[in-house]
Amino acid sequence: MKKNLILGFLVILIAVASCSFTNKSFENDDKDKLLLDLITYILERGHYEPKEINDDFSVNVFEDFIDVIDPTKRYFMEKDILEFEKYKFQIDDQIKNTDISFFNMVYDRLLERMENAKVIYSEVLSEPFDYSIEESINIDYKDQPFADSKDKLKERWRMQLKYATIGTYDSKLKNQELKKEEDEDYTSVPLSELEIEARESTKKTLDEYFDFVDDLQRKDWFVYYINTIVDEFDPHTYYFAPEDKEKFDISMSGKFEGIGARLQKKPEGAKIVEIISGGPVWRNQQLEVGDEILKVGQEGELPVNIVGMRLEDAIKLIKGPKGTIVDLTVRKVDGSVEEISLTRDVVELEESYAKSATVKKENNKYGIINLPKFYVDFEDYGERNAATDVAKEVELLKQEGIEGLVIDLRDNGGGSLKTVVEMAGLFIKDGPIVQVRSSGKEKDVYEDKDERIQWDGPLVILVNELSASASEILAAAMQDYKRAVVIGSKQTFGKGTVQNVIPLENIVRSNEHGDLGAIKLTTQKFYRINGGSTQLEGVKSDVVVPDRYSYIDLGERDQRNPLSWDKISPADYEPWDGYIDYETTIANSTKRMAANNQLALIEENAKWLKEQQDNNVVSLNFDSYKKEEKADREKSKYFKTISEYDSHLSFESLKYEEELFTKDPDLREKRDRWHTNLAKDVYVEEAINVLQDLKLNNIKNGKLASVKD
Repeated sequence: MKKNLILGFLVILIAVASCSFTNKSFENDDKDKLLLDLITYILERGHYEPKEINDDFSVNVFEDFIDVIDPTKRYFMEKDILEFEKYKFQIDDQIKNTDISFFNMVYDRLLERMENAKVIYSEVLSEPFDYSIEESINIDYKDQPFADSKDKLKERWRMQLKYATIGTYDSKLKNQELKKEEDEDYTSVPLSELEIEARESTKKTLDEYFDFVDDLQRKDWFVYYINTIVDEFDPHTYYFAPEDKEKFDISMSGKFEGIGARLQKKPEGAKIVEIISGGPVWRNQQLEVGDEILKVGQEGELPVNIVGMRLEDAIKLIKGPKGTIVDLTVRKVDGSVEEISLTRDVVELEESYAKSATVKKENNKYGIINLPKFYVDFEDYGERNAATDVAKEVELLKQEGIEGLVIDLRDNGGGSLKTVVEMAGLFIKDGPIVQVRSSGKEKDVYEDKDERIQWDGPLVILVNELSASASEILAAAMQDYKRAVVIGSKQTFGKGTVQNVIPLENIVRSNEHGDLGAIKLTTQKFYRINGGSTQLEGVKSDVVVPDRYSYIDLGERDQRNPLSWDKISPADYEPWDGYIDYETTIANSTKRMAANNQLALIEENAKWLKEQQDNNVVSLNFDSYKKEEKADREKSKYFKTISEYDSHLSFESLKYEEELFTKDPDLREKRDRWHTNLAKDVYVEEAINVLQDLKLNNIKNGKLASVKD
C-alpha cells in the first residue's frame, strides 16, 4: 500500500531541497546509520504533522516491525519476542542516536529461525495429511500468540501447510474427474498418490520461496525496518531505495510493464486495492479490487506461495517482461479460489485518458465522460492533460446536442492538483476550488479565475469508495457550490493529504555510499471550500447507493496511522442557486433508489461479501471444505445475475471516434465493451434519471456559480 502512486498529488522535486533541511552535517560512514539519521531528520522537520519520537512511538515500531516480517507467526517463538522486548521502549532513543541494535538482533534471529523453518516444513510435508478428521484453522493471525515451544511451532506449521495443500489436493481431484469424463478408458490415480503429489507441490513452492528469500541481502531487510519507522507518520510517507526510486520515476511516466494493479500486503497474501486503467488486469476483467493473490507462478512452472512474503518481493515475482505470462492463484472477494493467467504488458496510456459517449433515453440525449485519473505531464503541462481533454469532450458533446452531463469518477484514484482546479472551472464562472495548508502556515486557496464556462447545464458526478484525492476535490467543490448532484457510495476514499518526493542527494551532496534513494513525504493537507477536510471522511454522496464494497473496510480509514480529520475556515464562495428543484431532485432520486430491485440485490451481495471476509475459520476436513466451497460457489453464481441487468439505455461514440474505428478496430472493440457495460450499470441509469429531473428549463437563466461578491 505504500507505493501509492496515484492516490495523491505527486510532485517530483528537481531543485535543491529547502534550506530547512541543510543546516546539519551528515557524516556517518555507516550507510544504514546515515539513512536512519537522514530520514528521521527530514520527517521531524518536513512532515505535515511530525510525531514525537518517544516511548509510545518505540512500542509501535517494535510491534509493527515484528508483524511486518512474521505476520503469520511461524518463524519467531515466544522466547524470541521476550528477548526482543528489552528494546521495546528503547527504539526511540536508538533512532535519535542512530543505533540499530534492535534491527540487528531481529534480523540475525530471523535468519536463524528461517533456517529452522526449512527443517520443520520438510518434516511436516514428509507425512500424509489426514483430511478425514475434524479440524479447522483460523487464518486471522493478529491476535494469536507466538508459539511457546518447538512442538507448538511445528503444529502451527502443520496446520498452515495443510491449509495450503488442501486446495491443491482438491484441484488434482477435480482434474482427475474431468479426465474421466473426457476419456472413459482413463485409469484413476489412487487418492493416496494425489495426496502425495499435493504435498510435493506445496514443498516445491516453499523450496522456491526460501531460495528467493536466501537471495535477499541485509540492505533489503533494513529498508523494511526504515519503512516501519516511516509508516508511523502516515500511510503515504515512504522511503524508496535507489532501485525503487527508479521504478517510481518510470511509473510516474505511465510507462511500466506488469499486470497493472496496486497491491497491499495482507497476512494471507497481496490484496488488490486499485486496478490501473489500460493494464492487463483491467483488460482481463477477471480480477477486482478486494481480491487477494495467494500464489504466483511463471508460465509452465509451479506457483510460489507468497503468504508471509514481503510485498516488494511478491511484486518482483508478479512483474516481468512484456509478453510473458504470470499465473495468479487468487482468493476472490466472494471467498472462492481461482487461478487466473495474465499476459504482462505495458499499460495502455490511451485507456487512462478521458473518453465520452452520448446516451439516449426516450427523445432526450445526454453525455457521459469517464475519467480514470487526473493525468498530466509534470515536465510539460502543455502536453495532453485531464483538464484540456475533458474540456474538448464537453465541447464535442455540446455539438451533439446533449441536455445533461455525467462525469464518472468511480475508481479514479486522483492525480494532478492543477488539472482538477482547471476542470472544476469548466462548470462554474469563477471562484475557489480547494484550500491547501502546509504545516504551521496560512492556507492557500486555489481558484478558478477564468470566467468562461464550458458547461452550464445539468451536471451529475458519479463516485464510489475508490474515488480519491483529486476526484474528491472535484466532487466536493461541485457539491459545495450545489452545481452538481453527487451519486455514489456513502463516502469516497478519504485521502486528503499531499505528498512530495525528495531525493536524499538533495540533502547530502556527497557521500561514499552513492545514491541513497528518496523519501515520499506528506507535506500538506487539502480542504473543501466549506472548510472541511476530505481526510478520512471523504465526500458523502447526495444520493447514497449501495455497491459491493459498501460494508468492506476500504479507504483511507483502513490504512495504518492515517492523519486525522479536521477543518479550517471556509473560503469566500457563493453556492449556486441555478437549479429550481435541486433538493427535490435529490429526494426523488433517493426514493427511486430505495425501491430499486437491482440495488437491493447489490446490497445483499455487499453484506454477504462482508460475512465472507469476516469468516476467518476454514475447515481442514475435506468433506466440510467441499461443502463450504459448494455453498460459496452457488451463492456467488446467484449474485452473478447482477451483471445481467439491462437499463435499456443506448450509448454511442462521438463522430470523431466513429471515423477512427475504420483505422483502429481495437478502439471500436474497447468502446463497444464500454457501452455494453454502461447499459448494465444501474448507477449510470440513475444518473440519467437525475439529469432528466434537472431539465435545462429548470435552470434559472443567467445563474453561474462564482466567487462571493
